Amino acid sequence: MIRAAGAILICLGAAGLGWEMAFLWRERLNLLVALRQLIYYLKGEILYGHGTLAEALLQSGRKAGGPLGGMFERAAERMELRDGTPFPQIWRSEADKLASLPLLSGDWERLKALGDSLGYLDLAMQERTLLLYLEQLDESISYLKEHKREKCRLYVSLGIMGGLFLTITFL
Repeated sequence: MIRAAGAILICLGAAGLGWEMAFLWRERLNLLVALRQLIYYLKGEILYGHGTLAEALLQSGRKAGGPLGGMFERAAERMELRDGTPFPQIWRSEADKLASLPLLSGDWERLKALGDSLGYLDLAMQERTLLLYLEQLDESISYLKEHKREKCRLYVSLGIMGGLFLTITFL
């Protein structure tokens, strides 16, 4: 009886791990799509709103919402404090607060590097920087979309098969 309960728990736990990995793949894709939209908002605010970077961050963060929009809003609020903290440091610290989101380290590094390039350049250079970042985002998004179905199936299948393998091994 206890062996059967243990076998069932092992199978369910491994299958749950597979489902979690598939969920994280989808969640990363959704976050990158939301980030792309946020960057488009930011680009529009910078190029056509002709306000300060803090205003552009605040407006785009409000439009987008979610955890990434909140990051933009908090960065704008910290810039408005004018306490002498350089923008790249504000940007990196706000990005670090979202480390629990399911993005890869490369995604985080590119996002943090974006903050190093914003704010002190002229409009044309800021536009080019944002376009380069959008291009990188589009590459990541297209890869995730292209492989979403097969990777999600693989994660779930491996979770189930791994659970069955462990169950057989322990019995």
